[in-house]
Amino acid sequence: MKSLFLILSNPRYFAPAFVFTSLNIWFGTWAIYIPTVKEKLAIDKADLGIAIFFLSLGVFTVFPIASKIINRLGVGKATWFAVVLNSAMALFPLLAPSYYSLCVALFFLGASNGLLDIAMNTLVTEIEKEDKKNFMSAAHGFFSLGGILVGLGSFLIPLIGNPFLHMLITTIIVFSINFSLKKHYYQVKAAPIEKEPFSFKLFKPLLILGIIGFVSMGSEGAIIDWSGLYLKEITLAPEFLIGAGFLAFSITMTLGRFFGDWISGKIGSVKIVGAGAVIAAIGYAFVLSGNTVLAIIGFALNGLGFSVMVPELFRIGGNVKGVESSQGVAFIAGTGYLGFLLGPVILGFTAEKFSLVTSFYGLLGCAALVLATTFILNAKKK
Repeated sequence: MKSLFLILSNPRYFAPAFVFTSLNIWFGTWAIYIPTVKEKLAIDKADLGIAIFFLSLGVFTVFPIASKIINRLGVGKATWFAVVLNSAMALFPLLAPSYYSLCVALFFLGASNGLLDIAMNTLVTEIEKEDKKNFMSAAHGFFSLGGILVGLGSFLIPLIGNPFLHMLITTIIVFSINFSLKKHYYQVKAAPIEKEPFSFKLFKPLLILGIIGFVSMGSEGAIIDWSGLYLKEITLAPEFLIGAGFLAFSITMTLGRFFGDWISGKIGSVKIVGAGAVIAAIGYAFVLSGNTVLAIIGFALNGLGFSVMVPELFRIGGNVKGVESSQGVAFIAGTGYLGFLLGPVILGFTAEKFSLVTSFYGLLGCAALVLATTFILNAKKK
């Protein structure tokens, strides 16, 4: 909790942490309206999966150039530029009048999301280096906090009655707060380093962690994009509970990340990842019960299980010797986002060909894969 108090007591740390919150508010507000958009455009689950693939395509289009943009502008300025870009791009998916325009809108939302994700993680990495203080896990906790705010906002859906108006109000508020805070990080630049040529050996220690990032972020993306539809179609939840799974997931994800640094220091990184995989697997068993209340509890356990994995990966990626922090973060983001954004696409095709329940059995298998990976890590340590 020390890092949480650090963020809340000093605007130098709160300002970048709120950028994390903002990204999840924009993305989450779009996500809770996925069932609405699906019905409005009269598309099936496979078509929705393809549309989400365009979001993934936008992210991966920006990855090769993100570090160049960040290094040219400076990490602080690049973060603010990405905040402005996301504020605009978040509005268009809910305005899309057709399936094809939805795909285009999601592509540009994905590109702006990808740039902001790399920029803000690089920003925190550089502030950590400069100030000799760790708050990466807590910053990711603030990302999850954005999901809580979105989940709470989902209870206002019947009252607002207009998806675009909901997003517009949200964007204006979030942008205004970011505008008031940007002065605290705008001038931050990456510290100069002695670069080394890229080699497989240089990144070899990160590859197994990349697998963990792929699977854990893939599961996170699947729950964000499909939990509402699962509760609506499988457990037949009432409308006011459709966003409850995402809310429960986000609450426990937030709490887990606020305590993550402390727990990791007590039991070690490998054990915390293994324990998280077990908790996530139990969560999927609850989700697959088909009962609304148990499914919501299951999503909460999922959030707790996956909460602490990704922040440590970004910190490692931003501190690889001989590699610019933006490039290291981009490497981790690439493996993680590959799961985060392609996972829901695969889930969509599986749901259309088989069933949504089958897709969640697949996610249970992913939790087992993460647990198996921790045994490999333990074997390497011996």
